[in-house]
Amino acid sequence: MESFERIYFIGIGGIGMSALARYFRFHGKKVSGYDKTETELTKLLINEGIPVHYEENLGLAPKDVQLVVYTPAVNKDNIELQFYQQHGYRIMKRSDVLGVITSSSFNICVAGTHGKTTISTMIAHILRYSGYGCNAFLGGISVNYNTNFWSDPNNVCVVEADEYDRSFLKLSPDIALISAMDADHLDVYGTEEALQDAFVQFSQKLKKGGLLISKYGLIQDKKLCAERHIRYHISDVKADIFAEKIRLENGSYVFDIVMGKWKLEDIFLNIGGRHNIENIIAAIAAIHDLGIDDDRIKKAVAAFKGVKRRFEYIVKNDHQLFIDDYAHHPEELMALITGVKDLYPGLKNLLIFQPHLFSRTRDLADLFARSLDLADEVILLPIYPARELPIEGVTSAMIFDKMNNKHKHLMDKTEILNWVKERKIDLLVTAGAGDIDGLINPIKEIIEKMN
Repeated sequence: MESFERIYFIGIGGIGMSALARYFRFHGKKVSGYDKTETELTKLLINEGIPVHYEENLGLAPKDVQLVVYTPAVNKDNIELQFYQQHGYRIMKRSDVLGVITSSSFNICVAGTHGKTTISTMIAHILRYSGYGCNAFLGGISVNYNTNFWSDPNNVCVVEADEYDRSFLKLSPDIALISAMDADHLDVYGTEEALQDAFVQFSQKLKKGGLLISKYGLIQDKKLCAERHIRYHISDVKADIFAEKIRLENGSYVFDIVMGKWKLEDIFLNIGGRHNIENIIAAIAAIHDLGIDDDRIKKAVAAFKGVKRRFEYIVKNDHQLFIDDYAHHPEELMALITGVKDLYPGLKNLLIFQPHLFSRTRDLADLFARSLDLADEVILLPIYPARELPIEGVTSAMIFDKMNNKHKHLMDKTEILNWVKERKIDLLVTAGAGDIDGLINPIKEIIEKMN
């Protein structure tokens, strides 16, 4: 990788792609890229000196590049990708590039169908804040540092291990963490069993003497074999590491963590969502194995501000609350809604949800409906297609019709903005992995004007 001076990214706006782009830019390479949509992230890349364009245009695609990096989310018919393929350029998938970069480092690789972004960001933050140091390749933007990548002289890498397209099987973990293996990406795997088998294969990538950390009770637990294996849970004492004495104090979670004879008392976690207690337990299991001082761990956890679009407070005042989250899987939605109710039991909540992918909607419609029924009121947006073409008969109405919630609506973005203007909403939550984040600022402006 050191020999490449000019690198081009097709799909540079993806969260994993942008982390790699920032890595090469940090190391003095000339980096540029294409993405089909302008986002806040691509604007940041441009401000950092990385040119980005938004149309498939061979006139804008550089011809002097030595390496072209692409993501499987990019359509195979992309004319720029086809040009580079047909003209003999060196082309690599994002996962292959990440695998090469981390081939000679000590790697903490965090996998799971949900939870991996928050846990990996927690680990990377604690390592950075405590002074231990690490290189971070994250799947979300750390609120503390406003980035998804940073570098450090310490040859330790924290990597979000993505199961899509079996990308995480390119990694070589010294510490491997698995948070969940619920049905997802069935367009790639075909069956839930095949997806679970891939996670088992990921655990087998662990280096000799490495540590496996997994959620207690995973369906394939018996197949997850490692010389050292720690199972975590929020409160089950049968797990190897768990929390006790969980309580709420001034909007923060306070608890102790127990692992055998070791105990870390009075941990303050200042981000919402009860599921994040379990996430920080998983992170601390990895951190403790590195021998970091207990007091430094506690101070780092207390200073953690979260991940953008993960239970992120957009508006928080005496009149209204507006929370945004990336939740796009039924289990994530369930954790989000129960977390909101846990913190604000007296407030009626309105959830605006944008389904992500036609295939995911088709495959998990029953589970989506069950999770969304937990909210007091729900608005469903049209499906965000991402990399997919429409599937006949698959729309948001597939979820809507299965819901028992009497307070449900189907709306587009314009209807939602007009609707919000006319309502007094105590607690609003937006959720989804598509372009629903484009609604955040307009809704925020409406709420602030109302107040």
